[in-house]
Amino acid sequence: MWVWGLVVAGLLILGASAILIRIAGDAPALALAAGRTVAVSIVLAPWMLTTGRAEIARFTARDWALSLAAGVLLGLHFIAWITSVQLTSVASASVLVTMSPLFIAVLGGVFLNERPSRRTWAAIGVAVVGAVLIGLSERDGGVYPNPVLGNATALGAAFLVSVYLLIGRAVRQRTGFVAYFGTLNVAAAVTCVVGCLVSGVPLSLPWPIALLAVGMGLGPGLLGHGSFTLALRYMPAALLGLLSLAEPVVASVVALFAFGEVPKPLAIVGMVAVLAAIAAVVTNRGR
Repeated sequence: MWVWGLVVAGLLILGASAILIRIAGDAPALALAAGRTVAVSIVLAPWMLTTGRAEIARFTARDWALSLAAGVLLGLHFIAWITSVQLTSVASASVLVTMSPLFIAVLGGVFLNERPSRRTWAAIGVAVVGAVLIGLSERDGGVYPNPVLGNATALGAAFLVSVYLLIGRAVRQRTGFVAYFGTLNVAAAVTCVVGCLVSGVPLSLPWPIALLAVGMGLGPGLLGHGSFTLALRYMPAALLGLLSLAEPVVASVVALFAFGEVPKPLAIVGMVAVLAAIAAVVTNRGR
């Protein structure tokens, strides 16, 4: 029962990610991503310097290269994800960014010789149709700044996290959680900070917005994903993958009541198609 309670709490915390971004308004996505990743890195630093120190010292050149590459991709994912929520609806961004299992299935077939099954290909086709329906439902714009670009950016965020996860799968076979996760987040933080410096985006944020950025890191970043990581010891990965699909549903419901964001009927059909396709792929890979 406590594991189920942990998972439910994790889902609620993860669903808050898009809500916190929406509350932050038009604050620069780069600065928000930097605040989020730096906060996580600071919290992880003591564990890296103690529990993970010896293992980090044994990293090979390949371990460093893959860990840093994954960290860069994770940082870019956060930038894209925050940008997408700022440009389109919470519901659309939250659903489209969950499409990483579909990208992983395709990328695994291309780079890892993991041939997708017919069921997976059918699910990918359904998801594509669903994504198109979501895009068509918001083609007229309306209350959102740029839904087309926002939806495309959400898909880009899903693609980035897919590559990051594939790299992480290879690294985690030889490294512990603290060593890898800490190095990963530090690299993500450096990526976001350098992005701010290169583009001229101020790192400083008004203190209420800065607290939101820290909340994104400590809430969804550590507690949300951390709860699922702990639950993996007691629950099948396929079941957790299915439960994670409740995250965009939670975010959409909160956005409905908090911001009055009502998805159009065509968008709802597209979202259901995407989530159903992801569920089919997750359960198929979990067998």
